[in-house]
Amino acid sequence: MCQGTIYAQYFGLGSETRRTATDIPDPFGIEIGNPAEIPEEFEEKWLVNIHAIDTRGAEDKSGCTECKCDLYNVTVDESGRSIRPDYKGGLLCCYDHTQCKLKEGFEGPKRSLYLRYKVKWIDWDDYIVPVKIYVLDVTDTLKLSDDSKGTNSDHNCKVEYQVESCSTDHKEENGCVHVKRTNLPFQTGGYVIYGVAHQHSGGIGSTLYGQDGRVICSSIPIYGNGNEAGNEVGHIVGMSTCYPQPGSVKIIDGETLTLESIYNNTKEHAGVMGLFYLLVAEQLPYTSTLDILSSSFL
Repeated sequence: MCQGTIYAQYFGLGSETRRTATDIPDPFGIEIGNPAEIPEEFEEKWLVNIHAIDTRGAEDKSGCTECKCDLYNVTVDESGRSIRPDYKGGLLCCYDHTQCKLKEGFEGPKRSLYLRYKVKWIDWDDYIVPVKIYVLDVTDTLKLSDDSKGTNSDHNCKVEYQVESCSTDHKEENGCVHVKRTNLPFQTGGYVIYGVAHQHSGGIGSTLYGQDGRVICSSIPIYGNGNEAGNEVGHIVGMSTCYPQPGSVKIIDGETLTLESIYNNTKEHAGVMGLFYLLVAEQLPYTSTLDILSSSFL
């Protein structure tokens, strides 16, 4: 729902990928490869964009994964443009070939890394119900036009944001919680089939509310407690997901949703994100529709 192609991806997960469910329940599916939607003389391709940070021997591992600019010793971004002084960390400071500050004297061996992933697909037929992918961003500060309900509005997603450390008084009361919210209208609603949030370390959870205050989906991080791959202590290694019974959670056309992202701010966090992924079906399978209609008369 953001401006341009800022979120052109279908899935954009981080360290939580391994332990976050991404299956799409039958009979719903994401349509790809439709010749009618591919421009003439173009070919549809898939891209995997990987952002990996080597924290071996790092002086401040959490600061490295938050891409704090002083640890990467950069003052310009990947395009050579100056980074503003109040930008403490984020994607602008940890681009390709940048190196986070290491402990004095550390020399790590070179190594090769491999990514294994699985893609599930089936041939499209009339029994599959298409879903639309929505990526909501808590940093979105959209401006609504008089005749718009969301999709054609002037969105301004900043992708990441800074979480300042709370005061000493709040630390003593264990009340260090940073809450960020935004309101986002849906031009065309539908039935929620799947939902999940994306947060960085320090995240407590994220919730999407309907206009009447009902909870559409809450997604809570799972933190690792070991050293093995996929269970790294202090890192988010999974996010809880929402798979509502088809037809049970509906977003109404033109409804304004509220997205809330919560972080612990005992210490400051740089370059955090508050994204929410939704798969929405504008119609239900025929059998499900009959079930809902029949149950309403019982």
